Amino acid sequence: MKKFETLTSQVVPLPIENIDTDQIIPARFLKATTREGFGDNLFRDWRFDTDNQPKTDFVLNNPTYTGKILVAGKNFGCGSSREHA
Repeated sequence: MKKFETLTSQVVPLPIENIDTDQIIPARFLKATTREGFGDNLFRDWRFDTDNQPKTDFVLNNPTYTGKILVAGKNFGCGSSREHA
């Protein structure tokens, strides 16, 4: 196992419980065969409207929260056995 490096960052709060994997990265974006490039679709349906414009009320679109540590409610990442999830 690689040694963990200390990460110092602002925290990004997402105080929602039971966020499932389809909310984290919708299944329609999981056709890739590598584990790269998923960041653009992270919370896609929460971050962007139907015209692909950023929703200003979502925390990851708020320039105040540019941290690298996401703090979410309990049961984060529930609901899937998909490999990409």
